Amino acid sequence: MRKILHIIFATLLLVHTAVFADEIEQLEGQKAEYDTAAEEARQVVDAIQAKINSVSEIKRALDEEAAVAVADYEEKQATLDETMARIEENESKLLATEEDYTAKHDKLEKRVRDIYINGQISYLDVMFGAQDFGDFLTRMDLLKRVMIQDSELVNQVLEYRNEIQAIGRQLEQDRLVQVEQAIIAADAKDVQLQKVAEQQALIDMMENDKEVYEKQYAEMIAASEHVAQLIEESKYRAAAEEARRKQEEEERKARAAAREQQRQSTGAYESSDDGDYQAYIPATNSGAMIWPITGPITSEFGWRNHPIFGGQRFHSGIDIGGDYGLPIHAAQSGIVSHAGWIDGYGNTVMIEHGGGIVTLYGHNESLAVSVGQNVNQGDVIAYCGSTGNSTGPHCHFEVRSGGEPVSPFNYL
Repeated sequence: MRKILHIIFATLLLVHTAVFADEIEQLEGQKAEYDTAAEEARQVVDAIQAKINSVSEIKRALDEEAAVAVADYEEKQATLDETMARIEENESKLLATEEDYTAKHDKLEKRVRDIYINGQISYLDVMFGAQDFGDFLTRMDLLKRVMIQDSELVNQVLEYRNEIQAIGRQLEQDRLVQVEQAIIAADAKDVQLQKVAEQQALIDMMENDKEVYEKQYAEMIAASEHVAQLIEESKYRAAAEEARRKQEEEERKARAAAREQQRQSTGAYESSDDGDYQAYIPATNSGAMIWPITGPITSEFGWRNHPIFGGQRFHSGIDIGGDYGLPIHAAQSGIVSHAGWIDGYGNTVMIEHGGGIVTLYGHNESLAVSVGQNVNQGDVIAYCGSTGNSTGPHCHFEVRSGGEPVSPFNYL
């Protein structure tokens, strides 16, 4: 009997060691997948950044051309505005000159008309008013000078008006040319600005794509780091388990030595049923677990075509359909070993039931338990949702034996 217990104990040591090794190997495989995905995302980010740099260089040249086109348009528009201002000023001057010309011309016409109508009377007035003949000639000369001066003033106003009119015609010609040039410059400016806008839109689109892949890269790195932490925890548990086993082995050897010493001194063995050798063999196919939620099976255990990523992938549990907020129950009593986010699974609860048996409940909307908490079969541990890689509300239910996924139907 003692030999059989020795064999069982050794077998359990090998099983536990293999379980931890398989768990670590599986986690390292997951980490490698995340690292590969992160590297692919990083390469895409670098490629997009190279394109952004190239387009940015093109846009820089277009910016310079657009700046020249805008400056040319503004210069031509300023020249046109100046010409329009001069035209307006010239029209004001012409209007004032026309009024001055009309007033002086009317005054001269009146004088000439008065002299023509009343010429003899005027001469008589001048003659009778003069003191002598010399005074008469002086008065006549002054009268002529006044008329000549009035005539010259009218002629000057007329010349000024003609000059203003000539300037007005030239300004109008300039305006027509400058309007055409301003229109051409405006079209050229709009074309350059449109090119700049198109390049900027392309850069914005690539920046958005880059941001998406940067986020994916960050998520893959975070997932890799999380798995690396799980690997370290598994290694720590494996080391702790190994230390515990060694201590138990040393204690077993000490008890065996004590029994041998007792046998030699008394000539008898202790009963092999004294409780020193206890091996816990996990129960399988027990059917002792309850369903975590009532609903249809929407995806079976085993290989399937993945609903999100496509292609054949191994489905490590069963999906049980449910609605948002429905309670998720513990399939069996145990201790909560994980309660939080796991990439792909979303909000997840894991419960250890002893003997290497662990159940997992994924894609929950929210959780109702915490790590280290003791739960009884049927206790509410979470609420149904669609977090993580999920296409709708359901409960992803796994049973793992020694870290390896097994069919839940053997336990339900």
